[in-house]
Amino acid sequence: MSESRLSTLDASFLEVESASAHMHVGWAALFAPPRGRPRPTFERLRDHVAGRMSRAPRYRQKLAHVPLGVNHPVWVDDEDFDIERHVRRTRSTDLAEATDEVMSAQLDRDHPLWELWIADRLPDGQIGTIGKAHHAMVDGLAAVELATLLLDPTPEPAPPERDGWRPRPRPGAVSLLVEGVVDRGAQALEVATWPLRLARRPARLTALPGDGVRGVRALLDSVRPAPSETGLNDPISPRRHLARARASLNDLKRIKEVFGTTVNDVVLAVASGGVRRFNQRRGDTPVRLKAMVPVSVRADHGAAEFGNQISFVFVDLPCDEPDPLRRLMAVNEEVGARKRSGEPEGADGVLKAFGYAPRTVQKLLSKVVSSPRTFNLVVSNIPGPPEPVYMLGCELEEVYPVVPLADRHALSIGLTTIKDQAFFGVYADRESLPDADLLARCLEESVDELLALGCG
Repeated sequence: MSESRLSTLDASFLEVESASAHMHVGWAALFAPPRGRPRPTFERLRDHVAGRMSRAPRYRQKLAHVPLGVNHPVWVDDEDFDIERHVRRTRSTDLAEATDEVMSAQLDRDHPLWELWIADRLPDGQIGTIGKAHHAMVDGLAAVELATLLLDPTPEPAPPERDGWRPRPRPGAVSLLVEGVVDRGAQALEVATWPLRLARRPARLTALPGDGVRGVRALLDSVRPAPSETGLNDPISPRRHLARARASLNDLKRIKEVFGTTVNDVVLAVASGGVRRFNQRRGDTPVRLKAMVPVSVRADHGAAEFGNQISFVFVDLPCDEPDPLRRLMAVNEEVGARKRSGEPEGADGVLKAFGYAPRTVQKLLSKVVSSPRTFNLVVSNIPGPPEPVYMLGCELEEVYPVVPLADRHALSIGLTTIKDQAFFGVYADRESLPDADLLARCLEESVDELLALGCG
């Protein structure tokens, strides 16, 4: 069958979505005009995307809900799939304005959950693209990889691909209900056989305490109260703004090497220093924040898989620490301790275990994990292509990630890379955080501060 059921984590992003919290991941990108040839037209770009759809079968599927809600929805082929509904031209000739407009609109669940908007009338001759896909469909890494499916490693695109796709008929309500009940029954049977399997293979018991401890530790850390009164967790509006910042990836690596940390530690320290500067310039007292940090558990051979292959760790950002080196060392020590204790794997195990829980328990867990009491903001590091890539001869020059905002979360900070450049996407609720562009500048200054400290 072509349809596949959403995992518990995938479905959780549907559960926590609301009119003011849109659960799509995405990006805004800029391409240089091609050298020695005319810029591709919108129609040619749309046809180019259409010719690559066989690489991304999930992008021609939509949700089918199980009657009575007895199980998670499944993906089914969209018999009315129309590329023109998903690849569209922006009205605005300003990429920032177009990005905010696109990201402020919720995806239509009656159709495949993605859109690609093309800004081919930018005044400087560049071409912009704005992509978004529901988090139930892809995680951040998969979103970047799906963007690269539209690209080529050389200015000359690969030849068109044959595509004999024909949508399979949508299963009926009775079929969806029966399969949903059968799948839940299989899960219940699997749980019931755990004691028997352990009795047959007692050696498995020796592995349980460590796994259980990691899972319990991860669960307790997730519900550890986040600081309140931060200004980041008030009610939010549907309106979004993507502020942009950039840095040299080589500079981030140089900081990492000088102080013996990781690039991800540097990103978290930069976020801490940037938020601290931002608060000070607004006249607010900087406070320590609790950040949710996604961690990929995607296997190397699973790069083309859809759905979410992520876990989470919760990291205290030392925004209250005035010394930039102490901030970096504090992040390095905390993240290292969490990795050594196996918290990402423990959290992944907890998420998978809740797949066997009743649906009401799963929904409750989704609400708890996305609550403002659980974390203040998300900080995500999403690696991008290390080599030049092109779309119909147009080289990708900049890309700014969009990390979604749950209800009562006004801010997320994402970073992705192209070649030797790093790009921060500061994604904010326009109403409660109208000065996100200031925060973007503060992130750049935070990079410069660390660079001067270690390499000046």
